[in-house]
Amino acid sequence: MASTNSWTLEITSPVAAPRLFRAAVMDWHTLAPKLASHVVASAHIVQGDARVGSVRQFNFTSAMPFGFMKERLEFLDADKFECKSTLVEGSGIGVAIETATSHIKVEPTADGGSVVKVDSTYKLLPGVEVKDEIAKAKESVTAIFKAAEAFLVANPDAYN
Repeated sequence: MASTNSWTLEITSPVAAPRLFRAAVMDWHTLAPKLASHVVASAHIVQGDARVGSVRQFNFTSAMPFGFMKERLEFLDADKFECKSTLVEGSGIGVAIETATSHIKVEPTADGGSVVKVDSTYKLLPGVEVKDEIAKAKESVTAIFKAAEAFLVANPDAYN
Protein backbone atom coordinates (compact mmCIF):
# COMPACT_ATOMS: atom_id res chain seq x y z
CA MET A 1 0.00 0.00 0.00
CA ALA A 2 1.26 3.47 -0.86
CA SER A 3 2.08 5.76 2.02
CA THR A 4 1.60 9.50 2.24
CA ASN A 5 4.43 11.46 3.83
CA SER A 6 5.34 15.08 4.33
CA TRP A 7 8.12 17.36 5.41
CA THR A 8 8.39 21.03 6.35
CA LEU A 9 11.17 23.56 6.08
CA GLU A 10 11.75 27.15 7.18
CA ILE A 11 14.41 29.39 5.63
CA THR A 12 15.19 32.87 6.91
CA SER A 13 16.37 35.59 4.55
CA PRO A 14 17.37 39.24 4.80
CA VAL A 15 15.52 39.86 1.51
CA ALA A 16 12.01 41.33 1.60
CA ALA A 17 9.19 38.83 1.02
CA PRO A 18 7.83 40.36 -2.24
CA ARG A 19 11.22 40.32 -3.96
CA LEU A 20 12.16 36.83 -2.78
CA PHE A 21 8.77 35.38 -3.76
CA ARG A 22 8.88 36.90 -7.25
CA ALA A 23 12.48 35.78 -7.91
CA ALA A 24 12.66 32.37 -6.21
CA VAL A 25 9.11 31.20 -6.89
CA MET A 26 7.32 33.04 -9.69
CA ASP A 27 10.31 33.69 -11.95
CA TRP A 28 12.56 30.79 -10.95
CA HIS A 29 12.19 29.25 -14.41
CA THR A 30 13.99 32.33 -15.77
CA LEU A 31 16.63 32.63 -13.04
CA ALA A 32 17.46 28.96 -12.41
CA PRO A 33 19.46 28.35 -15.59
CA LYS A 34 21.48 31.50 -14.81
CA LEU A 35 21.95 31.06 -11.05
CA ALA A 36 22.05 27.26 -10.82
CA SER A 37 23.38 26.25 -14.23
CA HIS A 38 25.26 23.34 -12.66
CA VAL A 39 21.85 21.77 -11.89
CA VAL A 40 19.27 23.41 -14.22
CA ALA A 41 20.18 23.28 -17.90
CA SER A 42 17.03 25.11 -19.03
CA ALA A 43 13.52 25.93 -17.87
CA HIS A 44 10.38 27.38 -19.40
CA ILE A 45 6.61 27.59 -19.17
CA VAL A 46 5.15 24.82 -21.34
CA GLN A 47 1.48 25.64 -20.78
CA GLY A 48 -0.31 28.76 -19.64
CA ASP A 49 0.82 32.24 -18.68
CA ALA A 50 2.33 31.82 -15.19
CA ARG A 51 -1.10 31.88 -13.57
CA VAL A 52 -3.03 29.06 -11.88
CA GLY A 53 -3.11 26.02 -14.15
CA SER A 54 0.18 26.86 -15.85
CA VAL A 55 2.85 24.18 -16.19
CA ARG A 56 6.57 24.83 -16.26
CA GLN A 57 9.36 22.42 -17.04
CA PHE A 58 12.85 22.31 -15.59
CA ASN A 59 15.49 20.35 -17.53
CA PHE A 60 18.39 19.19 -15.38
CA THR A 61 22.07 18.53 -15.95
CA SER A 62 23.70 15.20 -15.14
CA ALA A 63 24.07 16.47 -11.55
CA MET A 64 20.51 15.27 -10.96
CA PRO A 65 19.31 11.66 -10.95
CA PHE A 66 16.49 12.53 -13.40
CA GLY A 67 16.42 14.56 -16.59
CA PHE A 68 13.45 16.88 -16.02
CA MET A 69 10.36 17.73 -14.01
CA LYS A 70 7.10 19.47 -14.80
CA GLU A 71 5.06 21.26 -12.17
CA ARG A 72 1.56 22.73 -12.36
CA LEU A 73 0.63 25.84 -10.39
CA GLU A 74 -2.48 24.90 -8.38
CA PHE A 75 -2.91 27.99 -6.20
CA LEU A 76 -1.45 31.48 -6.23
CA ASP A 77 -1.92 34.49 -3.98
CA ALA A 78 0.75 36.94 -5.15
CA ASP A 79 -0.35 39.53 -2.56
CA LYS A 80 0.28 37.09 0.28
CA PHE A 81 3.39 35.55 -1.37
CA GLU A 82 1.90 32.07 -1.36
CA CYS A 83 1.51 29.28 -3.90
CA LYS A 84 0.94 25.57 -4.23
CA SER A 85 2.25 23.40 -7.05
CA THR A 86 1.95 19.75 -8.02
CA LEU A 87 4.59 17.64 -9.68
CA VAL A 88 2.96 16.29 -12.85
CA GLU A 89 5.78 14.58 -14.75
CA GLY A 90 9.41 13.56 -14.37
CA SER A 91 11.42 13.65 -11.15
CA GLY A 92 10.38 10.19 -9.97
CA ILE A 93 6.67 10.46 -10.82
CA GLY A 94 5.48 6.99 -11.76
CA VAL A 95 8.81 5.46 -10.70
CA ALA A 96 8.95 6.11 -6.96
CA ILE A 97 6.35 8.81 -6.35
CA GLU A 98 2.63 8.67 -7.08
CA THR A 99 1.94 12.32 -6.24
CA ALA A 100 3.85 15.28 -4.81
CA THR A 101 2.75 18.79 -3.89
CA SER A 102 4.53 21.77 -2.38
CA HIS A 103 3.01 24.72 -0.57
CA ILE A 104 5.29 27.75 -0.29
CA LYS A 105 4.60 30.88 1.71
CA VAL A 106 7.09 33.74 2.08
CA GLU A 107 6.25 35.79 5.16
CA PRO A 108 7.62 39.27 5.90
CA THR A 109 9.60 39.71 9.13
CA ALA A 110 9.79 42.79 11.35
CA ASP A 111 13.38 43.50 10.27
CA GLY A 112 12.42 43.80 6.57
CA GLY A 113 13.53 40.29 5.68
CA SER A 114 11.41 37.18 5.30
CA VAL A 115 10.82 33.60 6.35
CA VAL A 116 10.12 31.00 3.67
CA LYS A 117 7.82 28.22 4.84
CA VAL A 118 7.66 25.09 2.71
CA ASP A 119 5.27 22.18 3.25
CA SER A 120 5.76 19.24 0.91
CA THR A 121 3.47 16.23 0.76
CA TYR A 122 4.12 13.16 -1.33
CA LYS A 123 2.70 9.69 -1.83
CA LEU A 124 5.18 6.94 -2.54
CA LEU A 125 4.38 4.04 -4.82
CA PRO A 126 3.93 0.68 -3.05
CA GLY A 127 7.22 -0.86 -1.95
CA VAL A 128 9.22 2.36 -2.27
CA GLU A 129 11.13 3.54 0.78
CA VAL A 130 12.66 6.95 1.41
CA LYS A 131 16.22 7.06 2.65
CA ASP A 132 18.11 10.33 2.34
CA GLU A 133 15.79 11.82 -0.28
CA ILE A 134 14.06 14.14 2.21
CA ALA A 135 17.36 15.65 3.32
CA LYS A 136 18.34 16.09 -0.35
CA ALA A 137 14.98 17.72 -1.14
CA LYS A 138 15.38 20.16 1.76
CA GLU A 139 18.93 20.96 0.63
CA SER A 140 17.69 21.60 -2.92
CA VAL A 141 14.88 23.91 -1.81
CA THR A 142 17.24 25.77 0.51
CA ALA A 143 19.77 26.13 -2.33
CA ILE A 144 17.07 27.63 -4.59
CA PHE A 145 16.14 30.31 -2.07
CA LYS A 146 19.74 31.04 -1.09
CA ALA A 147 20.75 31.42 -4.77
CA ALA A 148 17.86 33.82 -5.35
CA GLU A 149 18.74 35.64 -2.12
CA ALA A 150 22.39 36.08 -3.18
CA PHE A 151 21.26 37.39 -6.57
CA LEU A 152 18.83 39.85 -4.99
CA VAL A 153 21.38 41.10 -2.44
CA ALA A 154 23.91 41.63 -5.25
CA ASN A 155 21.25 43.31 -7.43
CA PRO A 156 19.23 45.57 -5.09
CA ASP A 157 17.13 46.97 -7.96
CA ALA A 158 16.02 43.55 -9.24
CA TYR A 159 12.44 42.40 -8.63
CA ASN A 160 11.33 45.60 -6.91
